[in-house]
Amino acid sequence: MKKLFSIILVILMSLSLFAITSCADKETPDTSAEPSASVPAETAEPSAEPADLPTAIFADAGWDSIQFHNAVMMFIAENAYGMETEQISGSTAVTYEAMKSGDITVYSEVWTDNIASYDEDVESGSILEMGINFDDDMQGLYVPRYVIEGDEERGIEPMAPGLKTVEDLKNYADVFADPDDSSKGRILGAISGWAIDDVMRAKYEYYGLDEMYNYVDPGSDAALAASFAGAYEKGEAIVGYYWEPTYLTGKYDLVLLEDAEYIDDEAFLAGETECPAVPLTVCVNPDFYAAAPEFCDEFCANYSTSSALTAEVVVYIQDSGVNMTEAAIWFMQQHDELIDEWLPADKAELVRAALAA
Repeated sequence: MKKLFSIILVILMSLSLFAITSCADKETPDTSAEPSASVPAETAEPSAEPADLPTAIFADAGWDSIQFHNAVMMFIAENAYGMETEQISGSTAVTYEAMKSGDITVYSEVWTDNIASYDEDVESGSILEMGINFDDDMQGLYVPRYVIEGDEERGIEPMAPGLKTVEDLKNYADVFADPDDSSKGRILGAISGWAIDDVMRAKYEYYGLDEMYNYVDPGSDAALAASFAGAYEKGEAIVGYYWEPTYLTGKYDLVLLEDAEYIDDEAFLAGETECPAVPLTVCVNPDFYAAAPEFCDEFCANYSTSSALTAEVVVYIQDSGVNMTEAAIWFMQQHDELIDEWLPADKAELVRAALAA
């Protein structure tokens, strides 16, 4: 919209008819994340006029971490590159297709294993993969660290000192006793209907854990999280399925039990190996790249975090009640070194100036 008014401005000035003094901003769609703050003019000058660049439209697929990464990237787009930003909400399928069509131009956290056509789309050029946001996301069976090592400060003795692998659970069914069936231990599984639940059930049988444990469906991810949190706060033994990055894994010291190294999908689906980490990528629409190559090559291609860093900020958001923009500012202030990894020196200084404003 601003580009259109800029063109009109030039035409009208050249004809010496009259001056246009202002134009209205394009209305942005309602989203769950807060809009990014802009740097005051006296603090830092953006590298290009907003009218020279396309609006960066980010995909909000609904979860905390993608909203957080969007907020960081939007803040930098606005304050280092002088770009307008927007955010559009929808499911993974809807937002991904919108990126292919150009209605969305930047995707900060693509869960590549959830999109069947992803590899084909990258190969065909329908989308451009700029880089990997993080690829150390894990999932599997977790226990609190104090179960293995104890916690002297809390007065907790080790309950399963030799527990290291999934197969080792055979030796500790009594530690993880099922409160509804004293003859067996209890493993909290994944949620019924999730694809990973089939894998975890296969693993439960593959290792023969069905002989000494009950595999219990927690019913929902909220109930699963509540079970872990409740047991952790009481210092009780618990073993169950979970994944990273999440508020739970960021707040509590949980240990992922080791498993056989990933070989291929067939062995994984049969429950014989660990769950492979999934690369979560940063992607852009090709037309957007053509219009904003500097932003894409200098920043999007270098934007990288980790599962641990993402979990850290998710905990901060939940515990402090801040909005996503505030969380993004806090995060960049806490991890200033990342700014230099993401951006060239001149753009990094613009971001720091904006953060200090």
